[in-house]
Amino acid sequence: MSDSIDVPDDGAITGEDAFASLAVALSPDLARFLERQVRDHAIAEDLLQEALLRIARGLTDFDGRSSVKTWAFAIATRVAIDHFRRRSGLPPAVGLDAAVELPDTAHTPEEGLVVGQMNDCIRDMIAALPPDYREAIMLHDFGGLSARETAAVCGCSEANAKVRIHRGRARLKQGLVQQCELYRDGDNVLCCHRKD
Repeated sequence: MSDSIDVPDDGAITGEDAFASLAVALSPDLARFLERQVRDHAIAEDLLQEALLRIARGLTDFDGRSSVKTWAFAIATRVAIDHFRRRSGLPPAVGLDAAVELPDTAHTPEEGLVVGQMNDCIRDMIAALPPDYREAIMLHDFGGLSARETAAVCGCSEANAKVRIHRGRARLKQGLVQQCELYRDGDNVLCCHRKD
């Protein structure tokens, strides 16, 4: 998704039309991101509304130091954090019920089982990552943010975000190799079985 919102020279975005365009452009990505964080569609929809309200209130103060998309994801991240604080609980080990879904190419129940096993393995491996690595991978690989945007949301430098993404991927790969037996079946479909 591109930041196609016109930002005046002073960086401020104003007007109801600007907000409407911004909301339409960002809502699908923000909704997916929030649902991955809270693992509940209804709660994610409520949090999306909260994020959009905060975005609307903050538009006049937006100074253009980051992209509109990065700024909006930072707000959505704070909304999710506030949600968990209100619940006096920590976020789930991983907020990605739908994040790690392989394409549904299954034509038979057996193929569906293979896809489900792969999803479970990957989901568990991501859940085991340190929070900084997990957040970076979620934002970058599943949220579609660039390394720069990921850094802005995580509150770190771009170089640090790239390190987190790289190390997170390396740990994910290592975990899959250690805990899963990966192979290709007769139709060249990647399959996974947990090692005992």
